[in-house]
Amino acid sequence: MRTRADKERIEDETLASYAQRSSASAGRVHPEPPHPYRTRYERDRARIIHSRAFRRLEYKTQVFLNGTGDHLRTRLTHTIEVASISRTIASALGLNETLTEAIALAHDLGHAPFGHSGEEMLDTLMGEHGGFDHNVQSLRIVETIEQKYPRFAGLNLSHEVLEGLRKHAKFYDPPEPNAERYSSPSLEAQIANLADEITYYSHDLDDGLDFHLITPEQLAGMEIWQRDFEEVRRHFPKLKGHDLHSYVIRCIIDRQVQDVITTSSEMIEAAGIRSVEDVRRQKKPLIRYSLPLLKMNKALRKFLYKNLYYHPRVAGANERACQMLENVFHAYVKRPKLLGENTARRLKQDGVPRTVCDYLSGMTDRYLLEEHARLFSPEGIARNAVSPREAGITRLTE
Repeated sequence: MRTRADKERIEDETLASYAQRSSASAGRVHPEPPHPYRTRYERDRARIIHSRAFRRLEYKTQVFLNGTGDHLRTRLTHTIEVASISRTIASALGLNETLTEAIALAHDLGHAPFGHSGEEMLDTLMGEHGGFDHNVQSLRIVETIEQKYPRFAGLNLSHEVLEGLRKHAKFYDPPEPNAERYSSPSLEAQIANLADEITYYSHDLDDGLDFHLITPEQLAGMEIWQRDFEEVRRHFPKLKGHDLHSYVIRCIIDRQVQDVITTSSEMIEAAGIRSVEDVRRQKKPLIRYSLPLLKMNKALRKFLYKNLYYHPRVAGANERACQMLENVFHAYVKRPKLLGENTARRLKQDGVPRTVCDYLSGMTDRYLLEEHARLFSPEGIARNAVSPREAGITRLTE
């Protein structure tokens, strides 16, 4: 039998000196007694996986509208892939695998339906009410919106997981009052952030090829593709089509992961890092690509935006879906009583627009389409007594 204390002792004996240890956690906003068998970060990971927001990721768009292809990635499969890569990098660097996995599993909880198009639409609709950002929304979900415990709102995650969800922050606030703000999160948080990038660039490329929206011929001039493509063809000349493309992408991911491990290790050593405090005092992240790979990834990102994310077949479907999102938003703002009972309880505290935004951002693609039909089909209009004119809607999408 291995107790929590045993696990914490193993961390002390095996992790790098600059790894974040469970026993050294800054704790939770609402203090809880330690668990006899699970570390703090194991409990965090379990709370995220068992949350309703995590389950809904299965039916949220990654790039392609959910339901348009059985093998295309969703927010859930993307999240699991990020967690897998995060653990690999953390393990190689002697860091806390469970912490970086927990951050990775929670990093996309705040995504709206219909992918980045849905996020842009909600941000526009909330322009006069604080806007919308999926990173900020992930924090709102785990700190406020999820309701699982009778003594507090949210999941009451540890300080280090919440720190990891504050992506792109310029400064981080310490848990102790009056302590100095710091510049960088833990190395485990930095890993989850970069693993997200490795995963979505490579796997969006995979989905784009699988869905025939981009072709290998278009990628021939891309160094990040061509290098591994030629190597795979040299070792496996009989591979063709999907088998060839998917194996090339597997090699691209593996090369990126190895590059990050090697480069980050060199950066940690060069900076003289010996403790978690040393990490947090750094002005720039220590988990990073080598400069040649960074240049290649920037070129890939530019290619994907030009040829995949705004491809007419992707953008057209998302535009129609986002029009429905806008319609439902206006209907709820006009008639807040249409919201669910649990959501309506937050109207007084958060105001109508933010409460509506929270509700919509938590929807799956499928549920939002169903809700639009419920509200704006002839039967729905009669049942809910909400007309397009009353809701402020000038155009409905069939």
